[in-house]
Amino acid sequence: MKRRLMVSIVAGILLIGLYWLIFSFSAQDAEESGSLSAFLSEKCAEFWNALSGRHWSDAMIQSMGEYFEHPIRKLAHFGEYAVMGVLVYLIWRPWLQRGKRLYFLILIWVFLSAAADEFHQTFVPGRYGSFTDVMLDTAGGLFGCFVSAWAERLRFLPPHSFS
Repeated sequence: MKRRLMVSIVAGILLIGLYWLIFSFSAQDAEESGSLSAFLSEKCAEFWNALSGRHWSDAMIQSMGEYFEHPIRKLAHFGEYAVMGVLVYLIWRPWLQRGKRLYFLILIWVFLSAAADEFHQTFVPGRYGSFTDVMLDTAGGLFGCFVSAWAERLRFLPPHSFS
């Protein structure tokens, strides 16, 4: 009982931190968010350039950064919510058996969190809410949930803490 409670508490604290991160990114206005995305995308292009052994010009790196920007933003959405799926799984799994009820709870939790985040963005200058992002985020959360269930089945997560 004590171990189950500790797993849920630690995951809950991490989930609060994740919410803070997600909502702080969403609170950035369009210019700030765009410049952060452009910076990260350009760094990815530089990394790809170094990894591939090519010697791209600065203009080519900038062009590739622009090319990478949209997929990186979407991958970030998916990744943030995949982590959320793992954390929500760790919060609830010690108390609920693996199955439809647990997975449905996580689906609803992640969907409502994603919808709240997108709704929040509608109040930020230059930003808008996107139902497509809600669905992508929800898919990420379910992915994290199913990775957790898979890890538990393979004994990467200690089974006795979830009994």
